[in-house]
Amino acid sequence: MDADDSNILARGRVATRLPARDLDRARRFYSEVLGLEPVDERPGGLLYRCGGTEFAVFRSTGAAPGTFTQMGWEVDDLDTVVAQLRARGVTFEEVDVPGLRTKGGIADIDGNYPSKGARGERAAWFRDSEGNLLGIGQPVV
Repeated sequence: MDADDSNILARGRVATRLPARDLDRARRFYSEVLGLEPVDERPGGLLYRCGGTEFAVFRSTGAAPGTFTQMGWEVDDLDTVVAQLRARGVTFEEVDVPGLRTKGGIADIDGNYPSKGARGERAAWFRDSEGNLLGIGQPVV
């Protein structure tokens, strides 16, 4: 392997893929609730772009695991984003496990993202129409 080839994945772009049993229902959720419109559409899939990255929602017969954060957004003002999404009908997850507890749907997490110079993160999680667990985070500097 050539030295220039050793970091081939590091140079690649990462894109999330989220399964949807009902692609039309997912499209309505992402449009009506999150305010996102696909930038491309193909049979069986929708492509979205946010902040210079992209994610796809694709038709799948499999179930969304929903047991971990499958995709997340980093925002500058978590409280405002949570309030806007609640006004659109989003229900935020309440979590109470060792080391992670939400209050009003928002968790204060110590020690996340040390490489970003942050001392922690504030975060909230919700599910899309297909059961995918989505997160929103705001680094605390």
